[in-house]
Amino acid sequence: MCGRFTLTVLLEEIFGRLGVVPLPYEYMPKYNAAPGQAIHAIIEHRGERRIGTLRWGLIPSWAKDDKIGFKTINAKAETLQDKPSFRNSFQRKRCLIPADGFYEWKKLERGKQPMRITRKDGGLFAMAGLYDTWISPEGGKISTVTIITTPPNELVQPIHNRMPAILTPASEAIWLDRNISDPNLLSNLLVPYPAEEMTAYPVHPRVGQVANDDPECIGEWK
Repeated sequence: MCGRFTLTVLLEEIFGRLGVVPLPYEYMPKYNAAPGQAIHAIIEHRGERRIGTLRWGLIPSWAKDDKIGFKTINAKAETLQDKPSFRNSFQRKRCLIPADGFYEWKKLERGKQPMRITRKDGGLFAMAGLYDTWISPEGGKISTVTIITTPPNELVQPIHNRMPAILTPASEAIWLDRNISDPNLLSNLLVPYPAEEMTAYPVHPRVGQVANDDPECIGEWK
């Protein structure tokens, strides 16, 4: 799964690397993004990439209440076409979630050790996501998102049995194109990111507490 991640780069880097229209936007780095929080996501609208915040935990438009969002923080790449919660969004409501690292907990004899997994160059990457908008019985709109996961690559496999679906720059454009709906083409983009381009290191157990969201979370812990 992917239950925590980081986004610590400058906003200008997100604009430049991911081709987002550079409009005024309120942005704060996230050192410990967690489910239920508002996270940054990028969609394509009329040929332009726009960034906004969506609540992490997808609520399908047909849901009776918002409690389903606690169970839909992730969507398995292998079953997107089978799950009612994700099927419609897979067709036309796809997005990118920018990140520069994600956390998983490795089982050790003394307990679980949180690990931060990043690109070797520490650079920005885009996780594949789905979004939807739910209207509450009172008429309020809530826009939500889920992060797609794949089986792990060779680096992540000893740490966890799932990892986020990280797209290559070439596949990002295909993923965002709402005119593309071929499920086989889209599914072929959702593969484990190359292990040789990634690295992992231990971080302080304090990342286990959602309230801890500061630069100390990403420091190497020995």
